[in-house]
Amino acid sequence: MSERSVAVSQDQVPEHLRGSRSIVSRWLGRALLGLMGWRVEGIFPNLKRYIVIGAPHTSNWDFVLAMATILGSNIRIRWMAKHTIFKPGARWFMKWLGGIPTDRNNPKLIVDNVVKLSEQENGVIIALTPEGTRQKVVRWKTGFLRLAKSLDCPILMIGLHFPNKIIQIGELFHPTGDNEADLISIKQYYQQFQGKFPDQF
Repeated sequence: MSERSVAVSQDQVPEHLRGSRSIVSRWLGRALLGLMGWRVEGIFPNLKRYIVIGAPHTSNWDFVLAMATILGSNIRIRWMAKHTIFKPGARWFMKWLGGIPTDRNNPKLIVDNVVKLSEQENGVIIALTPEGTRQKVVRWKTGFLRLAKSLDCPILMIGLHFPNKIIQIGELFHPTGDNEADLISIKQYYQQFQGKFPDQF
């Protein structure tokens, strides 16, 4: 099978950012994306640490696609999600996949914990959805911009385009410190992508 026919590959990830997942886990991720007709385009940046944001987030399928990409690419990444989805019995699996439960009522604690994690692991990639919900929102949350500032790192923008079934590893965005202006620029970038339910973006 040629590289071009593979939905996702760990060759898209710099060696120092690769995890230690088994061949079976990597195959499962690739197979899941392939069966659904999706592919990942682009290369993850060769940097020590950065924030990853993914959008548009309009469906529960976005989570499935993200987890398949993480497994298939074998990338060593942590992703943040509300603590309520870490249900008993599945919590261990979610954390094995890189999940970090967060309480949005205490945003400062979230930032502090991620900064400590970065120091402990000598670098880290943190992924999250800027909308903070699958529902249509007027204004995106600025937590990812605060995290990027605290970690002194850029933001990698990943887009989901359902019409062509492409997950695009996109551009790096360097926050300016003006959160409102940065949100406008980032949302403009994501206008080229389309979620499963476009009216919710």
